[in-house]
Amino acid sequence: MPLYESEITRFLAELKSARPHVADGQRKGRALLWDRPQDPDTLRRNRESRLRQPAYVYYPKDYT
Repeated sequence: MPLYESEITRFLAELKSARPHVADGQRKGRALLWDRPQDPDTLRRNRESRLRQPAYVYYPKDYT
């Protein structure tokens, strides 16, 4: 048993025990948005096409 448990941790634990279908919904949502097969070629092309961010982005460059 942990020494300290925050109110939000207790709330989430009680919510998940009272409504077990919430965890299923979380898994389905994660699968929908995050757990997708990745194409290595697309990942490589995206990585190679990135532009480097300047050190200080709020300072305007003088293009003249």
